[in-house]
Amino acid sequence: MKKLDTSLMHPRDQITMVIDKIYKSGLTTTSGGNVSIIDDNGDIWVTPSAIDKGSLRPSDIMVIRKNGSIEGRHKPSSEYPFHKAIYVCRPDIKAIIHAHPPALVSFSIVRQIPNTNVIPQAKYICGGIGYAPYQLPGSVGLGKVIADEFEKGFEAVIMENHGTVVGGANLKDAFQRFETLEFCCRTILYGNMIGTPNYLTDDQIEEFEAQIPHLLPEMKEVEHPSEERAIREEIVRIVHRACSQGLMISSYGTVSVRWSGNDFLITPTGESRWDIQIEDIVQIRNGKRENGKIPSRATWLHQEIYRRYPHINSIILTQTPYLMTYSVTAKKFDVRTIPESWIFLQDVPNVPFGSHFAGSEVILNLLSENTPAVIIENDSVLVTGDKLLGTFDRLEVAEFSAKSLIMSNSLGSLNPINDEQVEELRKVFLLK
Repeated sequence: MKKLDTSLMHPRDQITMVIDKIYKSGLTTTSGGNVSIIDDNGDIWVTPSAIDKGSLRPSDIMVIRKNGSIEGRHKPSSEYPFHKAIYVCRPDIKAIIHAHPPALVSFSIVRQIPNTNVIPQAKYICGGIGYAPYQLPGSVGLGKVIADEFEKGFEAVIMENHGTVVGGANLKDAFQRFETLEFCCRTILYGNMIGTPNYLTDDQIEEFEAQIPHLLPEMKEVEHPSEERAIREEIVRIVHRACSQGLMISSYGTVSVRWSGNDFLITPTGESRWDIQIEDIVQIRNGKRENGKIPSRATWLHQEIYRRYPHINSIILTQTPYLMTYSVTAKKFDVRTIPESWIFLQDVPNVPFGSHFAGSEVILNLLSENTPAVIIENDSVLVTGDKLLGTFDRLEVAEFSAKSLIMSNSLGSLNPINDEQVEELRKVFLLK
């Protein structure tokens, strides 16, 4: 399968593809939000005004030519003026997304800027966050206050009592920034429901970034037998499924599957998870990586897990909205909610940030048949299992359980199943 190069797609196709992702991810409404691209000719392609965002077609996208003429069968977005203002003051920005995603709107109406150091990758993906005072939607004044913030060097701006606007070197870059920023806000909001969110220091984030250079040597020859290709296809399907179901965002997530012996296949570093294709998957064989590819920065951890635990054949490391609530607050995730949850997960320990870095033994010493998952503080949840679909199912059960716990917080105190009931589950289901 040939990888889709979105940069070669027509702006109309890029915009409709991204607005579809935004709408299906619940990050905009039928009428809300707008997306634009400025091309090499200086023409601006933008979503139309008052047209259903859930069913936009390439033919619906409007273009405002460099000379000011408008082409298309609709009216361009009423917010087009601030898109143009940004492009004028920031020639390096080639794509813009504006919308009213719920968590970011929450910050805009209390007039706060989110601290993106709540998760490790956000500092460099989102950058600093600007703040634009309220102005009438669609007005010249709104364009000016937003452009003023972009002119300061920001690539994401909170719009007071309105929403957010982000820019990027291309539309994929802008979408990743937009999605990651909303995820940070959601994580902070959910964290406040059960405790107090903790934040990473700049030094901890630099330590996270420093994991990339620790690469395995390249293998000289690579073989792709049919069973290896089948695993690649399975990994891609699960990654895309995780993204579409809100269990992974484009900027973070690793999936691996044992192939033969301790050899395995793993997702790469630096690729948007929404767009990962079969040829992006990296083979790790005999302690070496497939030539020309950079595997996940968590490759060392996956390699050690497969080496030490023969019963583990697949691993998912990801950020999910509700499990991350326990990650950023260091609160105990009590899975003794319903029998199925405890059977699938048993007890899920929290481990400190950095426990997944090369050389750490913390996670490796905790995993076992009755501890298949751990929560890494301010980073992710790691879930292990035999077959990849079963591991994904375990992740879903964990996230659903976390959601139920957080929702129940507004009703009263949690009443988990008791120790006697847990022991009964151990005996009946032959758990250790």
